[in-house]
Amino acid sequence: MPEGDTVWRTAHHLREVLEGRELVRSDVRVPQWATLDLSGRTVDEVLSRGKHLLIRVGDASIHSHLKMEGAWHVLRRGSRWRRPAHTARIVLETEQHQAIGFSLGLLEILRREHDDDALAYLGPDLLGPDWDLAEATRRVSADPERPIFVALLDQRNLAGLGNEYVNELLFLSGLLPTRPVGEVPDVARVIDRGHRLLDVNKARVERTFTGSTRHGEDRWVYRREHARCRRCGTPLHNGELGDEPGRERITFWCPHCQT
Repeated sequence: MPEGDTVWRTAHHLREVLEGRELVRSDVRVPQWATLDLSGRTVDEVLSRGKHLLIRVGDASIHSHLKMEGAWHVLRRGSRWRRPAHTARIVLETEQHQAIGFSLGLLEILRREHDDDALAYLGPDLLGPDWDLAEATRRVSADPERPIFVALLDQRNLAGLGNEYVNELLFLSGLLPTRPVGEVPDVARVIDRGHRLLDVNKARVERTFTGSTRHGEDRWVYRREHARCRRCGTPLHNGELGDEPGRERITFWCPHCQT
């Protein structure tokens, strides 16, 4: 599932083949920008902000979000694509490489001078150079009645954590997803642990929360419904939680280890 570490790694791979290089071809397969031609322009910068990706090319900024199914693939020019062509939303080519954005949940072309405005609502980026633990803690703590699960998922509070990370983080912190923020003994400690989890996983293709990278042994609770807790053997629970109808997210927890 694409979360902050996946997007950070995607930006890293795109930066290696695009940054500082001239585009010899571009193909934006979104009706609103289908006539836009970026060929002849140099890619100045590739960066990630939480779950968002920006590719700055001249006076344009390509803004994408992977959502659930999206991915950017980097290939040598002429290589066979690994996904169906009809799922490609954008193609950027240099002399040697192709970068193809497949099934992107969001793709838009912004004026570079205003691209920061589109992401201004985001909280501090957990993997950003300006990560600010104090500010993230302040934002999460601003609503003490809100469930900690919901508060940590809110990208306006801090940018980069998704459903898998928050479920695993709350297990490691011994907190039920429904625990109100105001009853969490040390909010900053929880957030800092989330930052460290993202940071240690950002360079891995397969993330791990348990220390094991073996399939089936890498998670404590996420997507382990009907299994038993690895620590105490208690059957795990799962449900849905959110503070807006229709925007509930799936939660997983151990009723013994998390209180």
